Amino acid sequence: MKTQLIKLSVLSALAGPLAVYAAGVTDAMIEASAKSTNEVLTWGMGQQGQRFSPLTQINTKTVKHLVPAWSFSFGGEKQRGQESQPLVYNGRMFVTASYSRIYALDVKTGKKLWKYEHRLPENIMPCCDVINRGAALYDNLVIFATLDAQLVALNQETGEVVWKEKIDDYAAGYSNTAAPLIAKGLLLTGVSGGEFGIVGRVEARDPRTGQLVWSRPTVEGHMGYKYDKDGNPTPNGISGTTNKTWPGELWKTGGAATWLGGTYDPKTGLAYFGTGNPAPWNSHLRPGDNLYSSSTVAIDVATGQIKWHYQTTPHDGWDFDGVNEFVTFDMDGKRLGGKADRNGFFYVIDANNGKLENAFPFVKKITWASGIDLKTGRPKYIDESRPGDPTKGENGKKGKSVFSAPSFLGGKNQMPMAYSPKSKLFYVPANEWGMEIWNEPISYKKGAAYLGAGFTIKALNEDYIGALRAIDPKSGKIVWEAKNNAPLWGGVMTTAGDLVFYGTPEGYLKALDTKTGKEMWKFQTGSGVVAPPITWQDGDTQYVAVVSGWGGAVPLWGGDVARRVNFLEQGGSVWVFKLAN
Repeated sequence: MKTQLIKLSVLSALAGPLAVYAAGVTDAMIEASAKSTNEVLTWGMGQQGQRFSPLTQINTKTVKHLVPAWSFSFGGEKQRGQESQPLVYNGRMFVTASYSRIYALDVKTGKKLWKYEHRLPENIMPCCDVINRGAALYDNLVIFATLDAQLVALNQETGEVVWKEKIDDYAAGYSNTAAPLIAKGLLLTGVSGGEFGIVGRVEARDPRTGQLVWSRPTVEGHMGYKYDKDGNPTPNGISGTTNKTWPGELWKTGGAATWLGGTYDPKTGLAYFGTGNPAPWNSHLRPGDNLYSSSTVAIDVATGQIKWHYQTTPHDGWDFDGVNEFVTFDMDGKRLGGKADRNGFFYVIDANNGKLENAFPFVKKITWASGIDLKTGRPKYIDESRPGDPTKGENGKKGKSVFSAPSFLGGKNQMPMAYSPKSKLFYVPANEWGMEIWNEPISYKKGAAYLGAGFTIKALNEDYIGALRAIDPKSGKIVWEAKNNAPLWGGVMTTAGDLVFYGTPEGYLKALDTKTGKEMWKFQTGSGVVAPPITWQDGDTQYVAVVSGWGGAVPLWGGDVARRVNFLEQGGSVWVFKLAN
């Protein structure tokens, strides 16, 4: 490995001032990627995560002529959930797949150029399927994370490993499924494993070498660090104040995993990472707000310091991870961020300082809170809807069971929403479901599940679970909705052609009119779509692509809902479409 790095350094030195140009993907290209039309350089189709394309060739009038251009199968028996968003650059598509695989494909033909398959240990412990959500591009590298909590950087042309770094100990429950984020020349990553008592954090690395630059824990009481060129750490301040919102010792295994990755806004200089549930789920063991769990944290990329935070579910007792993406946009002369939280509320927050501007439900049934206090930003809890303390139940083994909506799988989960600056609407893949939930005694054991709760998920309606909803962030109104029988688990993309694209577990990629929600086109991909679509233009042709392959958390954790959709078939492929000639 060191030999490879030395070779790269020598080549960079020989290249001199032309090295930056010749290297490939630059910081300037990444910052401009939201407006780019001939490539897709980042997860989110731009650092801000709006998933909006200015392309118009495929529009409400022409989309009926959309046909397959090519399809590529990931092959083998390693199918399971496929949640990856592809990247497109320099004639290649880079797409990750289940079991920590990545492929480089010829973007015009779908021909496989190379494949890298990470060797995984047998005893990995991902909570929610063996998925991967995508990669990052920088210089001539493509970088992705693995289920055993490593980062791997590969040469874009050859697929050869340039560097590989361990994030943390998979035997302690750490894993990684998110696409890395490039911001201000740094590679930003989070961690997965909140159901195993890990400690969430965000890390910044040099993308060329994998060398740590800083780390910032997302559980109060843990020390952040900066690192010198030799990897030596220097304390960079504790996150929060020890024991202020985490009495006792549970903060030491506090969860708050940053498992979906982050977004970045060049206008604010801040990276925004959502944090997962506090550990364990049994909230009676950990009095207090339990910062910074179930929150959005805004981190100064230059310093690794938390500039502000907003906690969507203080003292979370329902596994309402606050991990969902924070998408920045302009409204009323302010730079704001929109977030459709697992807890069922949509939040509009000042992206500079974290001040709450608006909050409203985006699902039809919420039982744990009656609303959000716009002055304090805190939920108005319905106390009887919190699962009971098991120490006060029969035999001290089970607390009072409650019915709660939404379920812990959320009003929205990992599937990213989209925002259109043209329509000024968010397009949110929502789900209507609830759960019976109760608390149980639990103690921490390294590498073991750390829940302290039991649950059964139930559908709320006979005719639908999922609903793609167009939401006005100013009024809080649902402008239109498109219902779906199965839960929606794939992401969304919108375009200046007045289209919103999304997939369904039943296998369809669909295009709707952004203004009305009218279905304009659909295509059966052969397996459930649980990934976000992308679009780009090559020459005079606009393409749309999506990964197909049913899986993810729903069939693993979904209870009654999982049985309702157990007819769906697994798969693993990429589909690419263009207008018929």
